[in-house]
Amino acid sequence: MTQSAQKQSRGDRDLTALQRSGATNRVLNLSLVAKHSGDEPEYGLQPFFQNRTLNTAILVKHRLRADERYVFDASPTTATKIILPFVKADLTLGARSMFIGQRGWKDMIRELYEGQSSPARDLRLLGLIDQLPSLDPFLLREQLKRHNFPIARCYFALSPGDHERMLAFVKEEVAKLVELAFKDRRGGDSAKMVEILLSTTVDERFEPLRLTLGLDGEAYKEGVFSWKGFLYYKWLLADLWPKLVGVLGELRRVRIVGKRDPETMRYLHLARRRLELTIQDQRREAIEALMVYDAAFRDLTENGKPTAFREFLIKAPGMFMMLGERIGAISHIASFWRYRFPRPDHEGIAAPELAEILQDFEASLSTRPTALAAPTTAPAQA
Repeated sequence: MTQSAQKQSRGDRDLTALQRSGATNRVLNLSLVAKHSGDEPEYGLQPFFQNRTLNTAILVKHRLRADERYVFDASPTTATKIILPFVKADLTLGARSMFIGQRGWKDMIRELYEGQSSPARDLRLLGLIDQLPSLDPFLLREQLKRHNFPIARCYFALSPGDHERMLAFVKEEVAKLVELAFKDRRGGDSAKMVEILLSTTVDERFEPLRLTLGLDGEAYKEGVFSWKGFLYYKWLLADLWPKLVGVLGELRRVRIVGKRDPETMRYLHLARRRLELTIQDQRREAIEALMVYDAAFRDLTENGKPTAFREFLIKAPGMFMMLGERIGAISHIASFWRYRFPRPDHEGIAAPELAEILQDFEASLSTRPTALAAPTTAPAQA
């Protein structure tokens, strides 16, 4: 599949917007990393992908349209899209793209190597990325660390401030479990153990923690990873919601400028209401999943009963995927709106452009507009 320079202006705007985006829950922009960090020593010493073309790609967690699913043997609703710019400095000149998992995608990747080194390492890395529910920098880095991919920090654009705030939020909760696991044992300094647990692969020093949870092997490793993911999303949802409330308020008050086509205006009215209701529903589902975690964690740390938390960790990977998709979708709305409108008192927006933005939001949330409510333009996708 290709996205050419001759494609309508909507596609040009999409590609240009992607080029300006760094690491977000939906987008990993390696082209931008190359532009900002390509001269740093660690960029070359610990690259994301070994292949130079892939290492300037843009990866997107993409909501598939009906006319895109034919390239898969199964019928997924979302996929990881790989966008390869024709010219990395200017996406308006177009790009070619593929989905991880579509028929023949590995052969398309192998073509990038042109007889050079084996693509096995990069193919494995792409498979691990595809397993994640989102491209949140923290979770992406955790996933790759635990599978022994030493990749430079410049590729993970979670800001230092966000990273520190997230760690402060998580440490207090992790400390409760570490203290419980090492009670009456010489486990060392609790704060140091928390730091190790949050930053590296769990090793033999955490045998008391494994024994407390009653898990072995991969079940333990997968459970701890999902647990850290739950903590990350718990922090993210608490941090995100006030911002999203502000965005929803701006969306209700946004000033339409220029021509007002009746059909488009009707769509805008209905879509804004649908979005508000769907965002509230998805937030509620995320909170309910986090409440399951909270109840199991309390039963362990306050009542000394590990059974519920052990069962939670065994089931956590599936719940973790759902939670990542829910929070990832609403996080995309908050981040893209603020990208498009840096200040709440913006000058207004034309009805067709607002319709395109809302279509993208509805696609992210999988809302189901009725035929009468649907706008005349095609749904917007990254």
